[in-house]
Amino acid sequence: NHTTVLEFVLLGLTNSHHLEIILFLFLMIAYFLILLGNITVISITLANHFLQTPMYYFLRNFALLEITFTSTFIPSTLYSLLTKRKRISLPGCFLQMLLFFCLGTCTFFHMATMSFDRYVAICHPLHYTTIMNNRFCLQLVLACWAVSFLLMFPPTIMIVQLPFCGPNVMNHFYCDTSVLLQLSCTDTRIIESLMLIVVIIIIFGTLIVTTVSYGCIIITILHIPSSTGRKKAFSTCSAHLIVVMIFYSTCISRYIRRAQRGGQDSDKVLSFFFSVVTQMLNPYIYSLRNSRVKQALKESMLKAFSNSV
Repeated sequence: NHTTVLEFVLLGLTNSHHLEIILFLFLMIAYFLILLGNITVISITLANHFLQTPMYYFLRNFALLEITFTSTFIPSTLYSLLTKRKRISLPGCFLQMLLFFCLGTCTFFHMATMSFDRYVAICHPLHYTTIMNNRFCLQLVLACWAVSFLLMFPPTIMIVQLPFCGPNVMNHFYCDTSVLLQLSCTDTRIIESLMLIVVIIIIFGTLIVTTVSYGCIIITILHIPSSTGRKKAFSTCSAHLIVVMIFYSTCISRYIRRAQRGGQDSDKVLSFFFSVVTQMLNPYIYSLRNSRVKQALKESMLKAFSNSV
């Protein structure tokens, strides 16, 4: 006889009490930096009229996406680390899973969109304002959100309809589809295959766009006559590429394979890198290193200081 599962137990990142304290502090600082960095990007790009360009429009939307994405699991992970409560209800688990993977998918599309924007700006500067007009930018952002939910919603609904009758323990710190499928008391091979196909399309489809865009950008940079200009451009591109490489490599290692029963500790490490570490780096790599953003931030701080005095 099987008992219907009403909640799941998330084992979290570690079983060590001392490591839990360290992880709690690191995760709290990381979440604070994610919120601070992205809220700063949104505020500065909205307040400064010099930053009302397609590039900063995409960065602002990307910042909003990062806040919502990390908020789907970091607060609950911090709560479980602090209170030792590791249980999550079925509806809560399914909702977290849906939001995590839809918003995570949207991150891939946004990164590809931003790389395309930089490609047009650097490789076709004379046609940039014509191609990347307000209407087209809005359509690109809406397409990122819409396609993400359209791709991830059907398999999520299929998972929600699966019977779960025990065990209910997940070796993870959020409701992950690959681990969740292993807990169903029915055959899930069709859903696993469907998820694998969808993930391959998302990851490699956006990776091709991103790789081609940055490849063309690098070729264009090599033709810049000024060595100072080349150095500055390479510095920006290399920082972007490092984040892209970490994000894509960890996601590919984590999801482009069959799920392993019970989940592995290595899976949690990979998930932690692409869902926390890269999200913490993104606002500082993509936005706050930008000279115009730094100048706008400096002016805003000086204005706030002078008003207070």
